[in-house]
Amino acid sequence: QVQLVESGGGSVQAGGSLRLSCKASEITYGRKCVAWFRQAPGKEREWVARIDGFGGVSTIDSVKDRFTISRDNAENTVYLQMNSMKPEDTAMYYCAARDFYACGSGQADYNSWGQGTQVTVSS
Repeated sequence: QVQLVESGGGSVQAGGSLRLSCKASEITYGRKCVAWFRQAPGKEREWVARIDGFGGVSTIDSVKDRFTISRDNAENTVYLQMNSMKPEDTAMYYCAARDFYACGSGQADYNSWGQGTQVTVSS
C-alpha cells in the first residue's frame, strides 16, 4: 500500500474554487490509477474523478466541466481542481490509489486511502 495525504480542503462560497492535493509516499505513484471519492453526510461514498497510469481521466457527470483531475509525477501528487462549486459539493473528499494502471469504479478496487479532507460550500 502507498501512503496518501490529502490537503486543500476548506470552506468556500458557491461559485468559488478549491484545489485538493493528494501526495503519495512512493515514486511509483505515477504509474497507478488514483481516484477522488467524496462522502456527504447520510450518503454513500461516490467516486468523483480518476486518472489512470496512462493519464486518461474521467469524472462523474455532476462535476463535469467544473472539476479537473491532474497529476504531477515529479511531485508524486494528484490534484483535484474544483471550480464553480455548489453546496451539493459539500462532503469529505478522499483520494485512493490502486496497484494497476487501469482504474476501477468501486471503492473495493482501491487498496490505499487517504484520511480525507473536508470541503464545505455555502450558498
